[in-house]
Amino acid sequence: MKLYFAPGACSLADHIAMHEAGIKFDRVKVDLKTKQTEDGKPFNEINPKGYVPVVEFDDGRRLTENIAILSWVAQKTPALAPSGDEGSLRLLEMLAFISTEIHKQFGRVFRPTSDAESAAAREKIGQRFALVAKMMKGDYLFGNQVSVADAYLFTMLTWARKMNVEMPAELQAYYDRMRERPAVKLAFEHEGLE
Repeated sequence: MKLYFAPGACSLADHIAMHEAGIKFDRVKVDLKTKQTEDGKPFNEINPKGYVPVVEFDDGRRLTENIAILSWVAQKTPALAPSGDEGSLRLLEMLAFISTEIHKQFGRVFRPTSDAESAAAREKIGQRFALVAKMMKGDYLFGNQVSVADAYLFTMLTWARKMNVEMPAELQAYYDRMRERPAVKLAFEHEGLE
């Protein structure tokens, strides 16, 4: 199995989650500017969408998109999802929220068309972070056990720190907790992140 990733990109969430799950996988670094893998293959042949993440299974099947890959990891390792009758629905709900309401906004921060657009995106992200901080049910999103959604939220917080987007004190403490997890440390090491 392979994870196609770009250092510090949203694929970091999948990288962390797969380590949390104890899944064995190879890593293939992708240069998103040149659309080439580290071994010189055209990345668009692997994912015509042109972006990471991509998980390639041993039989050649491929899975893309954070929500799908993180859901797959949670299916393989149920301890990485909230429990109970609605656990899988609550996980999907949170993954969709992070993807559409936080992740998507960062495009307007990384590549704004104007200062006003950047300011509006930063404000929206700050509002969403404040809401997530209120929704937390313990040390992690769903209580005292880490989930695949935590890997995704943590990745968004790494972007917030990089781009100087404000986050509530609760999420700063959460970031610090997540940063100390062995799976996070290993993913950072593999991706060459500080």
